[in-house]
Amino acid sequence: MEATIPVSTLHEQVRFALDRSPYISQNQVQIEASAGRIRLEGTVGTFYQKQMAQELVRRVDGVERVENQLQVNWQ
Repeated sequence: MEATIPVSTLHEQVRFALDRSPYISQNQVQIEASAGRIRLEGTVGTFYQKQMAQELVRRVDGVERVENQLQVNWQ
């Protein structure tokens, strides 16, 4: 039986992964975490940034599902 990671720890690990990325600005993405599920919200400048955010989060230990609600703003 796999131990579940506390939601607060999962949130911190996801935030750390996004903050370290050269592709994502720290204030662009809001994170909502619950029992292995991560929801990303906010606005990014390109579809590439949206995809990179999702891939970074998907690789964090304990993340089982990513709901990517990021919006792309071309301005």
